[in-house]
Amino acid sequence: MRIFIINGPNLNMLGKRPESIYGKLTLEEINKGLSEKANELGFQAEFYQSNNEGELVEVIHKAHHEAKGIIVNLAAYSHYSIALRDAVEILSIPVIEVHLSNIYSREDFRHKSLISSLADGVICGFGPLGYRLALEAMKDIL
Repeated sequence: MRIFIINGPNLNMLGKRPESIYGKLTLEEINKGLSEKANELGFQAEFYQSNNEGELVEVIHKAHHEAKGIIVNLAAYSHYSIALRDAVEILSIPVIEVHLSNIYSREDFRHKSLISSLADGVICGFGPLGYRLALEAMKDIL
C-alpha cells in the first residue's frame, strides 16, 4: 500500500532550525526511520517536500489517484493556505496531519489549521515520533 508523506516549507531545513522547537534530526534522518517503520507496517512510503505551495497541491492531487492515504505536515501553509485546504478536501483517502511542535503552545496564528477539520486525525507536539504515530494510526484506519 502506497502512503504519501508530504512535508511543507522549511522542513528541508530541519537540523538547522531551533532545536528546542523542531529537534535536531534532519528531514532525511526522519524519513529514513519512517521508511523502515512503514515497511514494517506493510506500507510503501513515498516522501515529498516542497517550499512551493503549487508543487504541494500537485502532490496532493497525485495522491488522490496513487496513494491509499497521506500524512501531511504542511508547516506554515497549514495556517493560511486555502489552496492546500481545497486540494486536501478533494481526497477520498485518509489524511493525518502532523506537526513537530505543539502548535497550541506557540504563537496565536499557529493555533488554527485549515487542514485539521479535513483530517482523520491530528498529531502535534511529539517531534518526529508524531510521524511514526501517524503511520500506526494509518494502519488502523486502513
